[in-house]
Amino acid sequence: MKFKGQTTYDHDGKPPCSGVLLCNLGTPDAPQSRELRRYLREFLSDPRVVEFPRVLWWLILHLIILPIRPARSAKLYRSVWRAEGSPLLVHSKQQAEGISQRLEKHFGRPIPVALGMRYGNPSITSAIKHLTDQNVRNIVVLPLYPQYSGATTGSTFDAIAAEMKNTRWVPELHFIGGYQQSPPYINALAKSIRAHLDQHGMPDKLIFSYHGTPQKYLAKGDPYHCLCHQTTRLVREQMGLSEKIVMTTFQSRFGREPWLQPYTDKTLEDLPAEGVKHVAIICPGFSSDCLETLEEIEVEAREIFTIAGGSEFHYIPALNSQPEHIEALTKIVSRHLD
Repeated sequence: MKFKGQTTYDHDGKPPCSGVLLCNLGTPDAPQSRELRRYLREFLSDPRVVEFPRVLWWLILHLIILPIRPARSAKLYRSVWRAEGSPLLVHSKQQAEGISQRLEKHFGRPIPVALGMRYGNPSITSAIKHLTDQNVRNIVVLPLYPQYSGATTGSTFDAIAAEMKNTRWVPELHFIGGYQQSPPYINALAKSIRAHLDQHGMPDKLIFSYHGTPQKYLAKGDPYHCLCHQTTRLVREQMGLSEKIVMTTFQSRFGREPWLQPYTDKTLEDLPAEGVKHVAIICPGFSSDCLETLEEIEVEAREIFTIAGGSEFHYIPALNSQPEHIEALTKIVSRHLD
């Protein structure tokens, strides 16, 4: 085995320092079928994402999913794509820049911050190299998933561990497993919701929609379901809202097996018959707006609710690069930096 390593120790005279590695899920390089096929192949080949007998899943993925799904997904991505790239990548870069600026202000010196995607580009490998090239010997890893799940945060750890396995001089690592209960994060969510309510009024239902996972993951010990409910409860208590108004749902299910419930789409379809005509929905598990929020929620979910008889639907944007969010993320990583 060949190990990666530097051929010199001077690093242009830079002393050893600490740095931050921000990680998110990833995005295709372009909203085209070829790029979607490459991205989906990498994403859906991860055994953390799809726990299924590998040989059988390989056949399903390569003979059924990849020949069909990329073209359909590419069309959806084109509907939300920006001139600068995918929304998730744009917001993630802004977050990295914002955190870098705040860290420099706090510590009085530059703190290297790099962005790496679990799937696609910029890769985690390239992000780690960017840090080590600056003689970073202590890497604080922050996966931008507030609520831990093996399919997201756990998979990020796998990717970093795989990279370290091939590294000759392994740096010190501080891996942040989640921040679903972090007061600055809860405060940022509460402030965002309050700003919306001040403008649009109190809805009949305030829905906290999180990305779903298969029900079997919960049964096998994944804490994600509980952590999502914890975030909802803490925000509700922070805002003094009634349990009758606030509810937690799960979106983006894939395949035929049961996923975490209640389902967001099914809930929105049923609520108007129960007299609920005005809903506001926020997706606290998404640190950046992306296809799952901008298309699945703001477009598809709105249509479902309206067709079912709802009259007023509002999507509250992800925290993205809001100052309170950047401040929250900065505080979360700061305690691991020297």
